[in-house]
Amino acid sequence: MDEILEVLEKDARATPEEIAKMLKKKTQGIKEAIKKYEKDGVILKYKAVINKELIKDADASVRALIEVNITPQKDVGFDKIAERIYSFPEVASCYLISGTYDLLLIVEGKDLHTVARFVAEKLAPLENVKGTTTHFLLKKYKEDGVILKHREENKRIAISY
Repeated sequence: MDEILEVLEKDARATPEEIAKMLKKKTQGIKEAIKKYEKDGVILKYKAVINKELIKDADASVRALIEVNITPQKDVGFDKIAERIYSFPEVASCYLISGTYDLLLIVEGKDLHTVARFVAEKLAPLENVKGTTTHFLLKKYKEDGVILKHREENKRIAISY
């Protein structure tokens, strides 16, 4: 992968001037390369990794990893059904994977019931879906290479008899 992309992947806030200095290249060349990557769809979005556990009064949302077993369609394979599934607003990410299941979804909802309803009413009834397994995320320790710090929880005093 290009050095510029590697820098931006680690820190999307790095300026062209900072990147140029790191890579010992001219700033204008870095700006042009970034602009071309954006135009060509190589760079799709700049993202912040947010530790929602540290935000007070944050809207509590639930994330689930859902493994989906599907029947591929003739002449289009998994692509058509994957496109149908990732079009649902609840689906944050969709991956074709190897192993027992075919797709791995990251689904978000306001609570467990919202995610369960999505699976029961929208995902499972799809014609090519043969089965699903849902795993709810309980706690994040690391995301996108960033270790997340957690709030200090109240330590309970040990009681002995």
